[in-house]
Amino acid sequence: MRFLRIAPRKVRLVADLIRSKTVVAAESQLLFLSKGSARPMLKLLNSAVANAENNFKLKKDNLFIKRIMVDEGPKLKRWRPRAFGRATPILKRSSHITIILDELKVTPPKTKVKGKIKTVKSVAKSSVHTTPTKEKETARPVVDFKEIKHESKGKTEILTKPEEQKKKSFLDFKNIKDKFTRRLGER
Repeated sequence: MRFLRIAPRKVRLVADLIRSKTVVAAESQLLFLSKGSARPMLKLLNSAVANAENNFKLKKDNLFIKRIMVDEGPKLKRWRPRAFGRATPILKRSSHITIILDELKVTPPKTKVKGKIKTVKSVAKSSVHTTPTKEKETARPVVDFKEIKHESKGKTEILTKPEEQKKKSFLDFKNIKDKFTRRLGER
């Protein structure tokens, strides 16, 4: 939608609400929103859904808002009279809204082969963009103290308990202290 006579700051508030939502959820959000830019945004969303259904044979339930951008359009410059015969400028701003829809689950195109419908396995690239599936977040593994390796001066030791780890660090400190005092005594 271009040249919408609402300031971009106000339109972006509504755009941020529906960004990356499904079409059905965004539609219900816009229906009950009391902002002035909600109605033009709903009109634009319905137009985009109609284009996706008609031109690309996509289902409304399988669509979500991939990108929505609100850019600044031209400003109309007006003047307001003030005291002592002065005038101050008024900028009446406009907005350009761009909305891009995408599929939640990619459906391969179907072809008819002798009365049977067969799904094509190798899908040719089309103008419809697809999003990669989100990987499940894995929980951090629990670390056992037996697996922790202690490395000092090229030696690798496996520690079993945190108490032993404290002992080892104390013993290392004691050995270093002894070497240092011996060197001082030799001089």
